[in-house]
Amino acid sequence: MSRLTTLSIKQLSRKFDEKSICPKELTIKTLSKIKEDNKKLNVFTTLTEDHAKKQAADSSARINNGKKLPLDGILVSVKDNFCTKSVPTTCASKMLKNFTPTYNATVYDKLEKAGAILVGKTNLDEFGMGSGCIDSIFGSSKNCWSKDLNNPRICGGSSGGSATSVAAGFCMAALGSDTGGSTRNPASYCGVVGFKPTYGLLSRHGLIPLVNSMDVPGILTKSVDDCLQIFNTIAGPDKLDSTTVKKPFNPTELLKDIDFKNLKIGIPREYNCEGLTSEVLEAWTKMADFLEENGAQIHEITMPYTTSSIFVYSILNQCEVSSNFSRYDGIEYGHRADDETSTENLYAKTRAEGFNNVVKNRIFAGNYFLLRKNYDKYFLKALKVRRLVSDDFRKAFKNVDLLLTPTTLSDAPLLNDFVRNHNRDQCAVQDFCTCPANMAGIPAISIPVKLSSNKLPISLQLMGNNFSEQLLFSVAKFIEDSVDFLTYYNYKM
Repeated sequence: MSRLTTLSIKQLSRKFDEKSICPKELTIKTLSKIKEDNKKLNVFTTLTEDHAKKQAADSSARINNGKKLPLDGILVSVKDNFCTKSVPTTCASKMLKNFTPTYNATVYDKLEKAGAILVGKTNLDEFGMGSGCIDSIFGSSKNCWSKDLNNPRICGGSSGGSATSVAAGFCMAALGSDTGGSTRNPASYCGVVGFKPTYGLLSRHGLIPLVNSMDVPGILTKSVDDCLQIFNTIAGPDKLDSTTVKKPFNPTELLKDIDFKNLKIGIPREYNCEGLTSEVLEAWTKMADFLEENGAQIHEITMPYTTSSIFVYSILNQCEVSSNFSRYDGIEYGHRADDETSTENLYAKTRAEGFNNVVKNRIFAGNYFLLRKNYDKYFLKALKVRRLVSDDFRKAFKNVDLLLTPTTLSDAPLLNDFVRNHNRDQCAVQDFCTCPANMAGIPAISIPVKLSSNKLPISLQLMGNNFSEQLLFSVAKFIEDSVDFLTYYNYKM
């Protein structure tokens, strides 16, 4: 049954039409597989079994009555920092362990209204603060490509549970969030497609905020076609989110023919950085050569402020975290400490009990950077350098159409090696290639291209100018068809 979830959305939809399988049967058998395998992989924070069975029954009824919706019968998972009505939304934190929203995040609401079936909420680093999916009250998630689950590989983060849920065949698509690469990073390590859109094309309403100026919902699927279909389903303006683009959204279609002779692809030399493994460098070089052989113009370019982006990201991230997390005070919702001696003591004990050390450290650091004596020195200076990072992209896209870079510097590290480093140091390495796109608000997509000598996925990243999703998806699809990575995936399954 797991092989059915390796089919594309369109292929599976045709099987529903042919009545060779029905959503109800697929859902029941997949849930059985999830309950067995999740014990080893620790992908889900909440398994929505009853909810999924009801949605599947509704999908089957619509199909039988000739009222099929575009995503009827398609299994999805949602990162546990998106609000889901009547389903717990914990952010993998004690602070929200018992929080059940009364409404849906807009992007999930659109999936549900299109007929998608929610199989569960997926694990993450607490409040999305990490790059390994290890800092969760539910424990670490494991990469399904690991040879030995007693000595597992990380699945990346913070959307590691979502990436693994797709890679393991538990669903066809998953929602993640992407603040500094939290969709593309785990997509790279788990061998799936990970997409971050132009800031404002997907609503952030119902996505519990981390860094408002960089947070975007992300999409994880096995193929570019599936990613595009999910994107077209959930994109568009939202009156509940003032940051969404106000223009009506027109569905994106793949280009029938890519004009490679006029396609200019930039190779930023700064991404060939310390820590980049020879295997990733080789994959990057060979892909650039391959695109050139097909007619594309390859240009080596420089983006001098890229190396500063991770430091700027760290400062701005912590400043916005300190502001956003003031709402968790034990009064209105979430965890509340047993201390009624004073309001101040209640606040302090609630936050001490409710947050892990990673979250506390970011709150402390953010408050430090925002002190009156430090405001100009850190926060304002970081904003100025962020503008320089953004200008690097603006200048680059005057001369090239897309950028080709690694997504991560290596294949998935071993969990035991990964946890030896501090969270801050992990993110500095893991997010080096991904966080600049968030600083500039541009779209980016990660595509798996080969297996390493460890038999683990290696992925590359394409980045484009704002609203260049059509070209981005089209070139990504061309690369996907050329490397045929799904052959490796289907063999593994």
